[in-house]
Amino acid sequence: MKHTQIIREITIQEDMEKIWDFMSSPKNLEKITPEEMTFKITSENTDEKMYPGMIISYKVTPLKGIPMEWITEITQVQKNKFFIDEQRIGPYKMWHHQHIFEKTNFGIKMKDIVTYVPPFGIIGKIANGVFIKNQVNKIFDFRTVALKKIFKIYEG
Repeated sequence: MKHTQIIREITIQEDMEKIWDFMSSPKNLEKITPEEMTFKITSENTDEKMYPGMIISYKVTPLKGIPMEWITEITQVQKNKFFIDEQRIGPYKMWHHQHIFEKTNFGIKMKDIVTYVPPFGIIGKIANGVFIKNQVNKIFDFRTVALKKIFKIYEG
């Protein structure tokens, strides 16, 4: 099982509590996800802060015109440090996403480590090289732009 790992970092010049409150609230996911993915949370717990064992369900269209259900579980949370979500049902054979927050001299460094395995064996491996990896990176590109509209970003 060959996995792909994408690591992205952004430094936000804001108080840790404000960043944590925003990023650990499921209701804010729609604000930082590209519209073309038609991302919609379907679970009713969006007003809660994330906690270990929290299940969040979504409808998402990762490929144009093909809507699907995606269910993730928040497996670990350490306030103001990190949280981890893992796919339980969805488009990937495996999805593990670490959200790490670290105070630096320039602000709060937010690091995402996404490890995934595409579905469908060799076909998925080819699709990953052709478009899946690019699509995942575009989601994080969009998120950076969205976060720049909400917070001041360190560009050093």
